[in-house]
Amino acid sequence: MAAISPVSRDSNLYWYKGFCFIKDMMSTEFIDSLKDFKIRDDDVFLITYPKSGTIWTQQILSLICSEGHRNGTEKIDTNDRVPWLEFRTINAYEDYNIRPSPRMFVSHLSETFVPRGLKNKKAKVIYVMRNPKDAMKSFYHFQDMAVLAEKSPDFQHFFEKFLDGEVFAGKWFDHIRGWYTHKDEYNILILKYEDMIKDLRSVVKQISTFLGIKLDDEAMDIVVKKASFNEMKKDPLANKENMPEDIIDNKSGSFMRKGQVGDWKNTLTVAQSELFDKLFQEKMGDLSLNFTWQIPE
Repeated sequence: MAAISPVSRDSNLYWYKGFCFIKDMMSTEFIDSLKDFKIRDDDVFLITYPKSGTIWTQQILSLICSEGHRNGTEKIDTNDRVPWLEFRTINAYEDYNIRPSPRMFVSHLSETFVPRGLKNKKAKVIYVMRNPKDAMKSFYHFQDMAVLAEKSPDFQHFFEKFLDGEVFAGKWFDHIRGWYTHKDEYNILILKYEDMIKDLRSVVKQISTFLGIKLDDEAMDIVVKKASFNEMKKDPLANKENMPEDIIDNKSGSFMRKGQVGDWKNTLTVAQSELFDKLFQEKMGDLSLNFTWQIPE
């Protein structure tokens, strides 16, 4: 078995095979066992780096796939409808193998840890990425809510943590590169958070088409409205108000904070931004990725 090593800036995390896991929620034995998780052809996996539109896309999937979620007749939390693959303490007593099809899962895992069966190219993967400066800013604020996270005393401290990958899920660069360079091995739809901000309806259509679900105009209108930032912020089934208190402290903030593109400019200094730009070019410059860093008002 690969060696485990501590994370110097967060004692609640540990390094394993290049990824940062949460000590109290993820054992190496369980993480390794996920490679053999039995995949069904109609499974759908939503995968993101943290703070990249995960909850938002969970809600979109729930609205597209469930008429009861759209019309309000079903009161199922998105964590139950689209459960976490690796956070089994949240759904500790459920055997996912007996879930009826089609199943949906959400995960922050890197490409190296996901079930081998996903490479059958029948099960579907939706991968959402966000410009890393905004993801970093959102991650910084999320520390206040995450019970199992050491808080950074200031943004400079967190900035250095983030660049070194000493946060849950490790380095943003590695996560994005891993999935993007292996995309041809999966039946995958790659989306960008910023495109969801700019034209949510278009992205909802992409997702529904990818899933093979045809929505009429009325259903599409409902999905787009209920998946809007303001609507989700009011919806406890979508905004994680029901998460266990030993995982999320909802008194310290809100999952649905701003939902903006370019908010990083209110926190990163010029020097920090320039350093990040340099690292981004060094690590990602060979990939055909174009991120939206801000949207003019």
